[in-house]
Amino acid sequence: MLVNEKELAALLREVKSIAIIGASDKPGRPVDGIGRALIERGFDVIPVHPKRKNIWGLPTYASVKDIPEPVDCVDLFRAPQWCAEHAREVLEMPTLPKIFWMQSGVTSAEACEILAEHDILVIEDRCLMVDVSRLGIRR
Repeated sequence: MLVNEKELAALLREVKSIAIIGASDKPGRPVDGIGRALIERGFDVIPVHPKRKNIWGLPTYASVKDIPEPVDCVDLFRAPQWCAEHAREVLEMPTLPKIFWMQSGVTSAEACEILAEHDILVIEDRCLMVDVSRLGIRR
């Protein structure tokens, strides 16, 4: 999906909480560096992993559906074949996020179609941390 940069910057300035699906604190993994960088920038990062209970010293949830508070952005670090399933999970959240973000190299026409009728901006094949840094966004 093409995104107007000014609108993206304005929306990212509103983001306080980011759920990271596929979170991992294994050194050297891109998700580890990005998760830590988002935490350092002041975002409320909520790790999501089906088996882990604590990543980056933070409570970790098996699914976005289990997160007890509203989330502004869902950042997806999963292979494309899992995106549609996660899009469906997002629609089961009590409060829908503003953004469903698929990291660099990840696209899913099916996930986009699932979320198309909802007020959720879908971003594909972009790194959230690159855009946050480039736009100078901090919490």
